[in-house]
Amino acid sequence: MPTDTVPAVDVRDLTIRYGPAGEVAAVNGLRLAADRGEVLVVLGPNGAGKTSTIEALEGYRRPTSGHISVLGLDPTVDHRELTGLMGVMLQWGGVYPMLGPRRVLDLFSRYYPRPLATDALLDLVGLRAVAATPWRHLSGGEQQRLSLALALIGQPQVAFLDEPTAGVDAEGRLAIRAVVADLRRQGVCVLLTTHELAEAEKMADRIVILSSGRVVLEGTPQGLTATRGTVGLTFGAPAGLDTASLAVALGTGASVVERAPGRYDIEGVSGPEATAALATWLAARQATLTDLVTGRTLEEVYLEAVGTAALEASAPVPSAPGARRRRGARRQRRPQGGGS
Repeated sequence: MPTDTVPAVDVRDLTIRYGPAGEVAAVNGLRLAADRGEVLVVLGPNGAGKTSTIEALEGYRRPTSGHISVLGLDPTVDHRELTGLMGVMLQWGGVYPMLGPRRVLDLFSRYYPRPLATDALLDLVGLRAVAATPWRHLSGGEQQRLSLALALIGQPQVAFLDEPTAGVDAEGRLAIRAVVADLRRQGVCVLLTTHELAEAEKMADRIVILSSGRVVLEGTPQGLTATRGTVGLTFGAPAGLDTASLAVALGTGASVVERAPGRYDIEGVSGPEATAALATWLAARQATLTDLVTGRTLEEVYLEAVGTAALEASAPVPSAPGARRRRGARRQRRPQGGGS
């Protein structure tokens, strides 16, 4: 049985290949871990290995090599025991299209020894008003919320949520964030994948960024955005501001760059004084400040990490001079061996 002395999720040197051994690995020596009561968000471009990793953790894909455990159990060997302890939210499908949310939840509740009540789940994910509507007639966001309810019905100790806010409206996103926060308070480990960086930043305790099947960056949302780069402030305002005048108003050492229309970076100064000077300068010109970010945005950090990893992966690996000489020596010796 699982105990509190082991990580809820433990992945070490995980490799997953599709095809012959010479093929590029979808997951390549991956290491990550998550504790109970922690929300770990996994980011990465398409093909980074997110889905392969999650499927291995859920026990639906056998790793090529490496160690992997969930609640101290092997997802493949101990799959039967583990299924009652984890919740899985698929991005799409998995529901009979003619059944409404109430009937779906009533059906799936019979698979678990201690299911949550259907009415409580409908209220939790905001589906009571459409409880009898067939799944195929629900909006994309409502289908997502039903998938989330199915992941929670068995009161899991670890929950794998695949793109939980995809296609969900603003009200639904608030509800999903509240559910994830409640799972954290209950001590549930939540491992969540998404392409929506704003949602990742709001929900995550830690973020792991994957590229080409390996971790290229990880940390807390605050740590990732506050410790990288030299930008002190980033803000949104009308395009075409007089950046030279603003830099003078901000004080000695300040520089302002409009890196995109209506998007500005301030370097050289930061803190409350710089923020106050910026607000005063904009107010004097009746220019509206749309948002203000201290340090770099998660999007900037993400794009830099993924871009750098892609460049490193595509760079040719030169052979050692000695290796080139040895290969040349073998080619020179072959004619001397006759027909052998």
